[in-house]
Amino acid sequence: MKRSFAGKTDTGLVRSVNQDSYHIDPEGRFFIVADGMGGHAGGQEASRIATQAIQSYLNEHWNSPQESSELLEKAFLAANQAILQDQQKHIERSDMGTTAVAVIFRQEGEPWFANIGDSRLYRLRGSELQQITEDQTWVAQAVKRKALTPDQARSHPWRHVLSQCLGREDLGEIEISPMDVQPGDRLLLCSDGLTEELSDSLIASPLKSIRACEKAATALVNAAKDKGGRDNITVVIVAIDMLK
Repeated sequence: MKRSFAGKTDTGLVRSVNQDSYHIDPEGRFFIVADGMGGHAGGQEASRIATQAIQSYLNEHWNSPQESSELLEKAFLAANQAILQDQQKHIERSDMGTTAVAVIFRQEGEPWFANIGDSRLYRLRGSELQQITEDQTWVAQAVKRKALTPDQARSHPWRHVLSQCLGREDLGEIEISPMDVQPGDRLLLCSDGLTEELSDSLIASPLKSIRACEKAATALVNAAKDKGGRDNITVVIVAIDMLK
């Protein structure tokens, strides 16, 4: 399955430090986006540590007999442990944590994803943009309980309160699942700096109209900045069976 891909990260227009991190495997085997929190140094370090730990585990165990679900789970657990160890060494970063979303393409062909927090994975198929991951936030749980409507959730003051993140002793269940992809699909991994500023329709527009992944990634980042750019913005685009 041929893939083209590109990523872009930007500090935005308000923040002084970029606490996002991303990694694209040069061979296109896996893709990671993380969004840190916990002060300037803390958030920046948490996302960096998580991204590094996940890619290191995947590289080391890629050809192991582990199922893809187990591979992803252990990679995320390794990232959680790496952050906890850093917290113990650096008390000033003891409250740091990070979201993480990753997609892997192994030999069996069926991609899998893992997610914790509120960074997202989308799939564009034709003209339809679908959010594949579920936000692990207080407001997302409230929407599930029908205590809030989706429109209310978008502007709720607690919309950034995470129910899960890496860097916690009491780490809960990681969302891990296979996903269906077809030729022509586009995948988007992104931090909430993008989704906070742009509706799904505004996200879908450049994904549909701009063929080159790098140009589409730049267009998305610029669109988020045009809407305010209040947070760091990170996007990774993966095009299935399409040329740059």
